[in-house]
Amino acid sequence: MEPVYRPVIAAAKSMFFLQGTRFRITGEEHVPRSGGAVMAINHTSYFDFMYAGLAAWPHRRYVRFMAKQSIFAHRVSGPLMRAMSHIPVDRSSGGKAFRDAVRALMDGEIVGVFPEATMSRSFELKDFKPGAVKMAQVAGVPVLPVTIWGGHRLWTKELPKNRGFGRIPVFIAVGEPIAVERREDVVAATARLKEAMQALLDEQQAVYPPLSGDDLRWVPARLGGTAPTPAEAHERDEADMRRTRDKFTG
Repeated sequence: MEPVYRPVIAAAKSMFFLQGTRFRITGEEHVPRSGGAVMAINHTSYFDFMYAGLAAWPHRRYVRFMAKQSIFAHRVSGPLMRAMSHIPVDRSSGGKAFRDAVRALMDGEIVGVFPEATMSRSFELKDFKPGAVKMAQVAGVPVLPVTIWGGHRLWTKELPKNRGFGRIPVFIAVGEPIAVERREDVVAATARLKEAMQALLDEQQAVYPPLSGDDLRWVPARLGGTAPTPAEAHERDEADMRRTRDKFTG
């Protein structure tokens, strides 16, 4: 029974309906009907965890997302996150979160992870952390590569939020499960995961409705858009980290 998670999903679907969001979900047949799996997701939108969860819902699977500790400390979101059995991550000491995630995987849960760790301002895949692959390896479960394209047009960093009825297309793709061998090099396996996710993302971008004018801000510079280049996005990320350090050390 999921007395909290199930109504939260219903509320999210109602919100997307009111927004006019047009979903295109492919590859949901790759989501296992039972058993553990790591769902590795690209990250360009604050709604990504809700979008990714929709891909598992046709099989009535619930995704337990790893999320930063501050969300669990909030007086509203905290109780909801705990009730839905999501996993808090203390970025200064991630050992407990890793162990909790492995335990959930071995108990047959799907655990959602953002291998980039932070949102991509360039809308390109950033460098991946190896944690997603490592926990799949330890738990003996597959990794599900998942990419989302279009969600950043509703809510992302630095750009205006779209709250209205915009009929914005959001593409969600689930790739074939990736097995990580017990003795496989984690760095090499992480590279395989990123390659699979890049291929999915390329396919989505190739068939996404073309954008022009001001909407080119949602398109990566590599594809002729006006989004920050990966180098520019990295500089902004570094500036954010410096501000955070100064806040706690100043």
